[in-house]
Amino acid sequence: MWRKQLAKTVRDLIAIGFGCFFYAFGLVAVNIKNNLTEGGITGITLILRHWFNIDPAYSTIFLNIPLIILGYKFLGKRALAYTIYGTGMLSAGLWVWQRLAFVQNLNLHHDLFIAGILAGLFGGIGSGIIYRFGGTTGGSDVLARILEQERGIPMGRTLLIFDVIVLTSSLSYLDIEHMMYTLLASFVFSRIVDQTMEGAYSARGVFIISKKHTEIATRIMDELERGVTYLDASGGFHQTPQKMLYCVVSPSEVADLRRLIEEEDKRAFVTIVDVHEALGEGFTYKRPARKLFARR
Repeated sequence: MWRKQLAKTVRDLIAIGFGCFFYAFGLVAVNIKNNLTEGGITGITLILRHWFNIDPAYSTIFLNIPLIILGYKFLGKRALAYTIYGTGMLSAGLWVWQRLAFVQNLNLHHDLFIAGILAGLFGGIGSGIIYRFGGTTGGSDVLARILEQERGIPMGRTLLIFDVIVLTSSLSYLDIEHMMYTLLASFVFSRIVDQTMEGAYSARGVFIISKKHTEIATRIMDELERGVTYLDASGGFHQTPQKMLYCVVSPSEVADLRRLIEEEDKRAFVTIVDVHEALGEGFTYKRPARKLFARR
């Protein structure tokens, strides 16, 4: 058991470290080079860099120390350890990338739109990996978690308010044009973080209520080769017991599934929802291979 736990911890630390360095690369090669800022503690480090020439690699550590101390009693041991590790790796990444010549020679000043997209991509992918494996880079995440536990203030609200304050403060050295491209980067960042955390290949969960549930289930299993689960349900008005089908398919199979259901029962009630991850034995995003001489 302890070996599995050790292997999981090592995997998490490697992934978090990679995510931190990936995020740091975007900050150095894109944000700093193109005068684009960030929200949160990272945005404050960029303000300090501009006005006081303080290396973000150092200010990241200094600004996070009091927050980590403050969060000591609110974070679990694992979360605290991962936060300290993530903060240290982000600082290390910033230190390394700023001192490599090839990074300093990258130049995207000719197109701020591309720079904004790239800033969001690097930040989103890096942060998404960090969050997916249970890590954080400290900063406003710690403060938001404390306020949520102690005051009941949702984390999203705290993070938004903090980001607005930092971005507004960044206007002390940024013009409106660069701020607009920073907001573009923030939008891309948020979308990419979601995709990275939830998985790039979302499946579709399908709920089907039909009087011909047996025929539909049989065709799903035979033609799409997907598993089907029967759920007990009842109508809200007449309280009539009935069967509801549930299955998970890849996005490319939704059209075939709709056609199949319509052929059996045009009055079937169908609800399709996003499934960001499908885990467990038997599910694959690949369509099952069709045999040339299938048994009918």
